[in-house]
Parts: sequence; C-alpha cells; structure tokens
Amino acid sequence: MALKLVVIGGGSSYTPEIIEGMIKRYDSFPVSEIVLVDIEAGKGKLEVIGNLALRMVEKSGKPIKLSWTLDREKALENADFVSTQIRVGGLDARAKDERIPLSHGFIGQETNGAGGIMKAFRTIPVLMELAEDVHRICPNAWIINFTNPAGIVTEALLKHSFHQKVIGVCNIPFNMRHSTAEILNVSPEDVRIEFVGMNHFVFGKKVYVQGIDRTNEVLEKLQGDKLNYSPANIVNLGWSKTFIESTGLLPNPYHQYYFQTRDVLKKDIQSFHEHGTRAEKVMELEKSLFEIYSNQQLQDKPKELEERGGAFYSDVACSLMDSIYNNREDVQTVNTTNNGAIPDLPDDAVIEVNSVITSHGPEPITEGALPASVKGIVYQMKAFEELVILAAITGDYNDAYKAFVMNPLMGDEKQSKIVLDELLTAHQSYLPQFHF
Repeated sequence: MALKLVVIGGGSSYTPEIIEGMIKRYDSFPVSEIVLVDIEAGKGKLEVIGNLALRMVEKSGKPIKLSWTLDREKALENADFVSTQIRVGGLDARAKDERIPLSHGFIGQETNGAGGIMKAFRTIPVLMELAEDVHRICPNAWIINFTNPAGIVTEALLKHSFHQKVIGVCNIPFNMRHSTAEILNVSPEDVRIEFVGMNHFVFGKKVYVQGIDRTNEVLEKLQGDKLNYSPANIVNLGWSKTFIESTGLLPNPYHQYYFQTRDVLKKDIQSFHEHGTRAEKVMELEKSLFEIYSNQQLQDKPKELEERGGAFYSDVACSLMDSIYNNREDVQTVNTTNNGAIPDLPDDAVIEVNSVITSHGPEPITEGALPASVKGIVYQMKAFEELVILAAITGDYNDAYKAFVMNPLMGDEKQSKIVLDELLTAHQSYLPQFHF
C-alpha cells in the first residue's frame, strides 16, 4: 500500500529529524514516498536538505522515493500525511519579533508575547490556504502541524477551515517527560505526566513512574536553580520553593516568561545588548548547520541539530503518524479540540492534552477541572488566543490591539499600541489581511 508524506517547509533545518524518524519507523510505518516542499525564497536550502535526505534514505536501504519541489499542489496529490514546519518571513522576521518588543521593555520571544502574536498573524493566513489545498486535493490526509505558535495555529485551522483532520504537536511535553525522567533517574518510557492547559502554557498535574505517583518527589527536586529544566532556546532560571509548593504543579519552561517576567526580561535585555537576539544566534547556528548539511559525505542527522530549541520533534510528529496509521490506541500529548476534557474551557477550544491516538485521530483524556491556582490565567490565555485568531483572520486593527492588551506579557494600553504599530509596519509585506 502506497503511503505518502508531504513536508511543507521542507527546506527547514529540522527536516533531517523527520527523515530520520521515518527511516527508524519504516517497518511499522512503511512510507513509500516523501516530498519536501518549499517556496522560491527557500529554494537553495531545499536543495541542500533534499540532497542530505536522499543520502540518508539511500544509506538506510529503505525503498522510499524522496523528492523536492516548489509546486505545492502537485506535491499534495495522493498525500496521506502533511507535516507543516514553516516560518513566514524567515529568521529575519523572528529577529524583528524579538528586537522590537525588547527595545520597548517587553519580552521579545518568537511564540510568546508580542512576537508570538505577530508570528500568528503572519502564519495563520498561509496555513489556511494550505488547509484549503489539502481539503481540495487530498481530503483524507492528516495535517500534522508543528508550526508555532502551534496551539493557536491548530485552533485557527480547526475553527476556520473546512479541513478538520488537523493535529498540533510540540516538543515541550516530550522535553518535560524526558527532563522529569532525568530528575528521577528513570527511563522516559516509564514516565507519564497528566497534562492540563494549552500549548506553551501546559502544566503537569501528576507524575507517574510505572503507575506509581512520584509527583511530590519531582516537585521537591525541581525547587531551586541547579536543575536545567529547559530546552536549548530558553534560559533556565529555576523555580522557587514557594511557587512550586503553593501551586503543586509541574511548570513548563515557557512559564518562566509569565511567572518570572522581570528576571527573564532583565536577562534577555542583557543578552540582547551583549549577543543580539536569540534569532541572530539561530541564524549563526543555521549557517553552520547548512555548511554541515552540504557535506556530500554526510549521511546522518548531525548531533549539532540538537542545539536548536525544537530538536527531537521527530519523535513527536513521527510517533503520532505511526499511531494514526496503525490505530495503536496509545497515549500521546497533542494539541486537539477539547471536547470536554477540561470542562472549564469551551468544547471547541484547542488544548494540549494526553489523548488516545486512533486511526480516526486523537481522543482527549478527561483531565477534570483546572487547578484553582492557575484557573484565572488559563482563562485569560485562552481568551487572548481567541483574539489573536480573530485578528489574524479579519485583519481588524482593533482586534489586533485587543490581543496585545490582553496578553499578560504586554497589558499596557498605551505601549501596546506603540509596539503593535511598529511591528505591523515592520512586517507589512507579510500581513496582506491588514490594511495600511
């Protein structure tokens, strides 16, 4: 049986991860064709990645047909899975998302705060067009979205496109499980965390190791600043004893932006003046990675890729595709429609939740009511996400302004307008829905 995967954003430096994941899983997930797709601006990188991917497949000996193209519609023909990993505007746009808010004294980050809002504004219309193409050309295909802000983008597609076979994935729950396993000195496969919340704002309610509740032990060890509990793109500041004990929840690394805002901002501004933005560091890393990728002797994913903040996502995206294809009914953490899993939130809201993965998609596991300690801010974050989606779809300035004001990392009604106006101007060419 033919099994086709199309990777949108195939020229991404992350693509070798997904190729490795497909090769590793070939016996259970026998993909027969992989097509890498990109746009004209990414043609050079696509060539480099395509040739590396071809060498990886040839070394593996697996009968996988691999090609790359700029013709998205042609690539989508007969697709079974469509993986998305795009960055509208490239790293230059990310640098503006980080630099402009920081210049006004606000967190500058690619998926949180003002920067995350702008990334959503640029990304949602593009992926809406993709969803229309998928629904028209390969309506039975699953869209596996890794494009950030993953939860917001996934909700936009599920609420506003005809294509409903959409699942969002993120490597943060994966990293949390692996970090927790390291803290407890156990195998990650033995760790299960009850997740509640949204993408980049998810908490761990309970931690189990082979069915035994070890939540208190993890929370005790997490207190202080000696454990590195963050992916490569987030500086670890540690967590206070008071915060951990009072919430009784396992935070994720992105929570530092919301609960340690002043300390994070201080460090980010210092780093900004000394080394530039994270985007500029990633540009250097990408340049180095593509030099490595261009080596015609290279036939494997290089270890240097792990320095990227989104490393290891292939274990998330590829495992998800494998489970859908094989109807495994295993439990994975994905971004999907709530459907009552968190009764405090609307049924049609997208949440990040443990789900049973079937051939029909994810079936969210009921996690119960939101913990009282974080209920208010989760409500606010979900309402804020809805405003972001509305503004991205309508291009209405007032909706965009409200999204800024209601974001916990912005809030200031006068400064929000200043930062919004500067970012809208900076990204004008990628925001056709807004009228300038």
